[in-house]
Amino acid sequence: MEHHFMAYMYRLRYIGRWSLMRNTTQENVAEHSYHVALLTHMLCTIANEIYGKNVPADRAVTASLFHDSTEVITGDIPTPVKHHNPSILRHFREIEVMAADRLTEMVPESLRHIYDPLVHGRADDLIRPYLKAADLLDAYLKCVTELSAGNREFAVAKRQTEEAMLAMGMEEVDYFLTHLAPSFEKTLDELSE
Repeated sequence: MEHHFMAYMYRLRYIGRWSLMRNTTQENVAEHSYHVALLTHMLCTIANEIYGKNVPADRAVTASLFHDSTEVITGDIPTPVKHHNPSILRHFREIEVMAADRLTEMVPESLRHIYDPLVHGRADDLIRPYLKAADLLDAYLKCVTELSAGNREFAVAKRQTEEAMLAMGMEEVDYFLTHLAPSFEKTLDELSE
């Protein structure tokens, strides 16, 4: 029997992000998932090494790789559409569960117990904030990059995303914003100095 799960995961590269926005650089869900995984690892590392916490970076990074996997079926629904009203959001969450069920059925049965919680987004309470923070941080960095390229289309999104991140009250995010994020506004020549 053939199992199509991995073929679907590879198709995340065809799902565009930021569809309502004019972009200087197009982005897809596969790229976003990779960036979120990098950011999740960094936030967990900051938590553990700078703040003496014990966050399982390996579990968090694995969960981050699959955090938007259902979008291979649902597409990337823009945040303003999803959050337009509670009814739309509730129905979208139901669609996400159906998409996760469908994807999980594509995994060989002997492996489903591993992939089911990943595809359904059942991260434990310890790592969930790091996934959310990394997801927001990636959106914020996209906005910073677009604004640095002269694209004012992302000005409001940057402010809203920054407010959402700061509202989380995570010292790891504050550390990242202070020590790592400013580099995203520099040119390659400035980074090379």
